[in-house]
Amino acid sequence: MTWHEWINSVFSAPTPAGMLVIAGKTLVVYIFLVIGLRVTGKRQLGQMTLYDVILIIVLANAVQNSMVGDDTTLLGGIIAAVTLLIISRIFSFALARNKKIESVMVGQPSLIIRSGKLIIEHMDREGITEEQVAAALREHGMMEVSEVEMGVLEVDGTISIVPANGTVHRTRRHYKGLRLP
Repeated sequence: MTWHEWINSVFSAPTPAGMLVIAGKTLVVYIFLVIGLRVTGKRQLGQMTLYDVILIIVLANAVQNSMVGDDTTLLGGIIAAVTLLIISRIFSFALARNKKIESVMVGQPSLIIRSGKLIIEHMDREGITEEQVAAALREHGMMEVSEVEMGVLEVDGTISIVPANGTVHRTRRHYKGLRLP
């Protein structure tokens, strides 16, 4: 391969129509994944488990071809990446400006402890185990649920604790995640 052939190979580009197709497919895939992850309960990947990492890798591999198709050019990949960055920025802007969109896409905090008692229905809905609640309590120097006035699973996956004696504590861990049997 000559130097000229190598340069042409590296910097070949899709047609302008092909560029628009890549951007359009990338937009559709992004929207599908945002909605899909929200519906399945993924609000935050602050503390990723092995299953979360595997999910991200497999999702990326699964949708890569649908975004760029047979286009293996450098510019095709850059177009897909730039489209994702722009969509992400627009999405973040919309969330910051519109509380209704934020409520639907990010969710609401969920009360999981009230007056020293676990609210199992809420924990089940959010995918939080009693062991995770116990870990959050220990993180704040509490051993029993009965020591807690209120416990809230925040939208970022942390658990805020209001002890029966008053001071508010918030976990550093994110518990929101994929639960596999």
